[in-house]
Amino acid sequence: MNHDIAACASIVQRADADRFLAIMSAPLAAREKLFPLFAFNIEVSKAPWVTQETMIAEMRLQWWRDALEQIATGQDIRRHEVVTPLAGVLPASMVPLLDQMIEARRWDIYKDPFVDEADFQRYIDQTAGNLMCVACGLMGEFPENLVRAVAYADGLARWFQAIPELEGQSRIPLVDGRPEALVRLAQHGLEKLNAPRVVDPAIVPVLRMAWQAKTILKQVVRSPDRVASGALGTSEFWKKSKLFWLTTTSTW
Repeated sequence: MNHDIAACASIVQRADADRFLAIMSAPLAAREKLFPLFAFNIEVSKAPWVTQETMIAEMRLQWWRDALEQIATGQDIRRHEVVTPLAGVLPASMVPLLDQMIEARRWDIYKDPFVDEADFQRYIDQTAGNLMCVACGLMGEFPENLVRAVAYADGLARWFQAIPELEGQSRIPLVDGRPEALVRLAQHGLEKLNAPRVVDPAIVPVLRMAWQAKTILKQVVRSPDRVASGALGTSEFWKKSKLFWLTTTSTW
């Protein structure tokens, strides 16, 4: 890896250790594309949270939108440890998906609740779904419906894990937080994972990033109280063992 991509890998390793492990299970050529993308995702996702000033948070997100516009239009790309390597791997045709992802992240700036469940599902799809679609797109052709289904389940599982912190930041993360509503949401996510397992091998490393989703969603179904207590997740041994098995069998 060149210096820029190594810097992106370091950003992902520090901020998103699970996705770092999953990316490291991919071939080198895939890693060189995925690390800049997921470093970009980290920088965008944290932008609304580094300040209490909404205007500054808006400006931070706009900075990333401007960087994407430079990539899309072929302008001189600003020198930046993430933008520069991202420009080297991101086709202009995929910029709108990432721009929409940034727009969805504006929800993170404010403390307004989701309007309804459709609004919540749209947020998960435009963040987790768009990100995984772009990641698969960097690998080649991909079945969008399948990828969005897997990404929704993964995004929902990650959202459940983030709920205690979101509530600690005075956010309202769910339209309906009752236990039965949590179970229904998790069951819906599990249904999304009933997708065909035979796919183009090129996108398997990307789909593999959802390797913990089924286990976490099943935990919610069995014990929805684990959401509020922050008790969702698996041990490091389980995570690494499962990922190793999936990698050696070339599955997701």
